[in-house]
Amino acid sequence: MKKIISILLVAVMLVASICMLSSCGKETTVSNDFKIGFIFLHDENSTYDKNFLDAAEAATAELGLSAEQVIYKTNVPEGNECYEAAADLADQGCDVVFANSFGHEPYILKAAKEFPEVQFCHATGTTAHTEKLPNFHNAFASIYEGRYLAGIAAGLKLNEMIEAGKITADQAKMGYVGAYTYAEVISGYTSFYLGAKSVCPTVTMEVQFTGSWYDEALEKEAATKLLSNNCVLISQHADSMGAPTACENAGVPNVSYNGSTEAACPNTFIVSSRIDWAPYFKYIINAATKNEEIALDWCEGFEAGSVKLTDVNEKVAAKGTKEAIEDAKAKLVSGEIKVFDTANFTVEGKKLDSYLADVDTDAAYEKDTEAIADGYFHESEYRSAPYFDLQIDGITLLNSMF
Repeated sequence: MKKIISILLVAVMLVASICMLSSCGKETTVSNDFKIGFIFLHDENSTYDKNFLDAAEAATAELGLSAEQVIYKTNVPEGNECYEAAADLADQGCDVVFANSFGHEPYILKAAKEFPEVQFCHATGTTAHTEKLPNFHNAFASIYEGRYLAGIAAGLKLNEMIEAGKITADQAKMGYVGAYTYAEVISGYTSFYLGAKSVCPTVTMEVQFTGSWYDEALEKEAATKLLSNNCVLISQHADSMGAPTACENAGVPNVSYNGSTEAACPNTFIVSSRIDWAPYFKYIINAATKNEEIALDWCEGFEAGSVKLTDVNEKVAAKGTKEAIEDAKAKLVSGEIKVFDTANFTVEGKKLDSYLADVDTDAAYEKDTEAIADGYFHESEYRSAPYFDLQIDGITLLNSMF
């Protein structure tokens, strides 16, 4: 009996030791006095911000951070309120401050200059690689590859509709709800279109901009306009449920962004692409707690787990969609497929072999970097944030004031 008790005690001690070493499945590289602050443009009602919130919660939980070590600030506008939020987080003792919206950048940069002992990280920004401050960093992911795969799903759906006689080949017109005419949005809708075109060569697309990252009424109105223009499938780079809801109501297939809308739109949702920010959050937290250098300009893709697609909604998607996505994904990772291969698009009827992009952002938005080499546009290689801003043939902008 004593022997059995002794064995049980040893087993208990062994399990306890393993849990202490692994934090019961969590990484334990972060010191107890470490703090990180997150600044979000909106809250969980925005698909864009929810994606960041979910990643922050997952990353900090995996690293074993307590609630006292993580501070969230939501609904922070792209104005001086962002600087005030960043300064407040620094004053609260945060070692790292992260902001998630493009327009937050100048205010995060201002805070970085004022608090040199704090690491300031910013998603979608463009100036860290030229500012070269040791505590100011930009990050993005090669989401254009994810949108390309989502485009393949869209193109296969169009083919299915053509084969079923629901539309003719020349009626394969998609609609796209965009926020602004920024390179980030242009890169996104173009890669989506090229993915669709790779399997459905007759596809065309119309884009309607809203002038807002998050406005459900405007996004629904934009989608409705596209539907009235006989667009037979809709996608988006906007952050509300406006466009997906319009599609569900109209019974029109939809490819969403930043997460699945299948629960709300079971009859129209096909697939969604998104950036998973958890790998970046773990990277900056570990680097900061170890006093290691954080990359000025960070960009990763499928292999790092930073670009992901949701499960395909088999109820709506064309047969073979999942397999086609996996095949194309493998070719993207291997380099066999280049999203912006210049053999696959034209601009005003001409194939491009040279193009200067605005990579080093300045007030005049001067073109400064040759972006085409080896037969393709090198997106997100010279800085993390997209700089593809070409208007290619096959895509029509219904408005362009934003």
